[in-house]
Amino acid sequence: MFAVVDIETTGGNASQGSITEIAILITDGNQILNRFNSLVNPKRPIPLFIEKLTGINDEMVQDAPVFGELAKEIHELLHDKIFVAHNVNFDFSFISHQLSQHGFKLNNKKLCTVRLSRKIFENLPSYSLGNLCRSLNISIKERHRAMGDAEATTILFHKLLQNDNGKHVEGMLKKGSRESYLPMYLSERDLEQLPNTPGIYYFHDQKGKIIYVGKAKRLQKRVTSHFSNNNAGKKKQDLMRLVHRISFKESGNELMMTVMESIEIKRIWPLFNRSQKKFENKFGICSFVDQKGVLRLGIVKKKKYIQTHTTFPMQVDGMRLLNRLARDHGLCPKMCFLQLETVDCLGIEESFCDGICNHEEDIHDYNTKVQQALAELQSSKPTLAVFDRGRNKDELSCIMINNKDELYTGFVPLYGMKMPLKKLMKLLEPAALNEFIRSTVMNHAEENPEMRVIFE
Repeated sequence: MFAVVDIETTGGNASQGSITEIAILITDGNQILNRFNSLVNPKRPIPLFIEKLTGINDEMVQDAPVFGELAKEIHELLHDKIFVAHNVNFDFSFISHQLSQHGFKLNNKKLCTVRLSRKIFENLPSYSLGNLCRSLNISIKERHRAMGDAEATTILFHKLLQNDNGKHVEGMLKKGSRESYLPMYLSERDLEQLPNTPGIYYFHDQKGKIIYVGKAKRLQKRVTSHFSNNNAGKKKQDLMRLVHRISFKESGNELMMTVMESIEIKRIWPLFNRSQKKFENKFGICSFVDQKGVLRLGIVKKKKYIQTHTTFPMQVDGMRLLNRLARDHGLCPKMCFLQLETVDCLGIEESFCDGICNHEEDIHDYNTKVQQALAELQSSKPTLAVFDRGRNKDELSCIMINNKDELYTGFVPLYGMKMPLKKLMKLLEPAALNEFIRSTVMNHAEENPEMRVIFE
């Protein structure tokens, strides 16, 4: 048995909008066996453009039941049926969300008449309900009213069943089929083209514009997860409505995929990407002379009146850098605020602190070492190349930050780590460097010294 459903709403998405009218037609695939139709008081004003579209206004729903009064009856009608609608995920997300607010769970199999129509009635000019019905000579008594659209959708669904020579309905209802939850303009082939390897992916709208960029260790699995739940949030529902095509680029490894994603977000500025658009350096290393005359270093949060020698987005990045400077230049962890002064000095235990914390080292000698560490921070930087796995067994990925603070990325032969700098750079493409990328690459280089090459 099938339940053909149509709703009118206040707009938006399931978590922010409300239902104003609902119609449910129960059919065996040949004839309508039961009908349900009701206005619903959304308990909020109906926007003017929705009123103009549907004809439903605040006065009409003022004395209508709220959804909670209808929830039990709606659930009883739907719970053991196959849920059918035109753009099924829109209707299902609203009703499922509303039912969940009243203790009812909806876990139906679903069929989308948009997706079915694209498969069974191919090459039509449009698959919106109005245009599709015109193409198939189906009359709609009241367009943009729940019962009128539900009746037209039911006639359309019956025609689809009668013309389903390719058994598409059966295929959509099979366990494991992605057809029931994918956006209406995507096919399973769009997902099947994606490899389960590291990379970045792009969601395109109807005009081909990129509206979202993401990264994934396993591309196919991650992209599928965007659509495979009933999240009622605005971002999920907007993506379901707008995504028409998916493209991707393989990266070979997680570092390269992270850098590629950041480059593309900054380059394209996609509508649905929030992170990294306001990525800023929030911390820095500062220096000061304490009351005993010791030149001390420490991590501080950036403020206008505090001068810093270098900056980084996260405190942990600064701690890692300061730890390295302490070990390389013989600085005391306590004097760098890397360790509490009330415990034994780790630097003395590991033989890189000469005892300034125990008054065993001359202050002038210690301050000279601090100044040398600061000079390293301020000196011209070497060119750093970081290598990792490539997209196949015959290549490596390479990310380079040169001594002019320019970023280059690409893929090189397996012997790329032994290439001269000039030859290596010819194989790489320039890209815009930002602090997130710098921090990510530098941290990776620190943690994986065997995969880095420093060109002085």
